[in-house]
Amino acid sequence: MTVNKNILDEIIQGCKAGKSRSQEMLYSMFAGKMLGICARYATDRLEAEDMMQVAFVRMFEKINDYRGEGSFEGWLKRIMVTTSIGFYRKKLRMLPVVASDEAEDNVVGWEMADSRLKVQELLTIIQKLSPGYRIVFNMYAIEGYTHKEIAKELSISEGTSKSQLARARGLLKEQVLRMEDIYNERSTK
Repeated sequence: MTVNKNILDEIIQGCKAGKSRSQEMLYSMFAGKMLGICARYATDRLEAEDMMQVAFVRMFEKINDYRGEGSFEGWLKRIMVTTSIGFYRKKLRMLPVVASDEAEDNVVGWEMADSRLKVQELLTIIQKLSPGYRIVFNMYAIEGYTHKEIAKELSISEGTSKSQLARARGLLKEQVLRMEDIYNERSTK
């Protein structure tokens, strides 16, 4: 959805003034897209909705920190990602990982050309990854973080980040190939 910058700026100013109508408008403008971001980190839709709600509350609490430099959507997206990661950091649900020197041996190619899987099916596969793998995969492959940034954000080593990514890619590739085999079996019957 394309939003006129002047209208968005006016709504943001209303939020900074504590106007509930402006908050409702901002929420409805971005909720769908932000839920999609949270869903990549969550295990199910309910958890994604919880993450998004907490992130919106944080955003409204910090709205005065937004100075209009850069895109508001990018700023909001960062809050969504950070909040989603925080859900797991607080619960200490990160899985043990392989030693960093094993990461290079476990790198698996990520080829999905000609895949018949739908976006929702891919999201479901990603959601089934363990929290540690899912978070690193999302941060690296989707959000564009470097291993150094991931390591800093999650308080892990760069090698651990690489290892988590390699394992996540391997598991995702296995699941995608399994789903492709199922589709192929159905289409030949």
